[in-house]
Amino acid sequence: MTTADDFRALHERPEPFLLPNPWDAGTARLLAHLGFPALATTSLGVANVVGRTRATRAEILANVREIAEATPLPVNADLENGFADDPAEAAQMIAEAADAGAVGASIEDHTGDRATPIYEFGLAVDRVRAAVETARQRSVVLTARCENLWLGVNDLSDTIKRLQAFEEAGADVLYAPGLRTLEEIRAVVSSVGKPVNVVMGFADPSITLEQLAEAGVRRISIGAALSRLALKSFVDGAREMLAGRFGFVGELPPITELQQAFD
Repeated sequence: MTTADDFRALHERPEPFLLPNPWDAGTARLLAHLGFPALATTSLGVANVVGRTRATRAEILANVREIAEATPLPVNADLENGFADDPAEAAQMIAEAADAGAVGASIEDHTGDRATPIYEFGLAVDRVRAAVETARQRSVVLTARCENLWLGVNDLSDTIKRLQAFEEAGADVLYAPGLRTLEEIRAVVSSVGKPVNVVMGFADPSITLEQLAEAGVRRISIGAALSRLALKSFVDGAREMLAGRFGFVGELPPITELQQAFD
């Protein structure tokens, strides 16, 4: 089996799998060492590395290559909206991500325009259809994302309508960032036939893996949450240092733990 076959098979298991989001080679190797079965990039995590909240197209593709080369695990690429409105142009980024080593990729219906943040329904579906065509040519697992909820468009019915249309257009995995409750998650999962990814960076953190499995979720990611957690630890330590205290040094993991993952 190829790495792409392995990644597709993870979505076909009866239980959900955890898909964490590293942001560089080091974090990718740490996650692989811990035993995760696959990895996903995070565009916000990439942006954070360079001190911004938005990464460029080139930076995202370079990060896909870096993470894909860091471990033998399957990699799913967060490609935002493909950095293009036109369906064919957006789909081209999927081909480039595959060239960089990704075996999965996502496409969003988020325009990047604050005035009109979501693509019109027909264009959104056309974009997924073009992405599916490219993904199939490259043996890439295609995730279609509806961005309504996290952008403040609190319309679950429209979100479900879009996901159903994306499924009909051929998407392999469906994803609606911003689902917060088990009830919302169950409503989405029960409305479609393809595997659903839930990102726990937005959801109620008290929801357990067992509850997600019971709801029928097949893939669980975390978005940029691990990156943000790392930055919080960094800032907390720096503030403690400014205050003239160094207690955080006593909480550092042994260097041998890093050596085991990196050597």
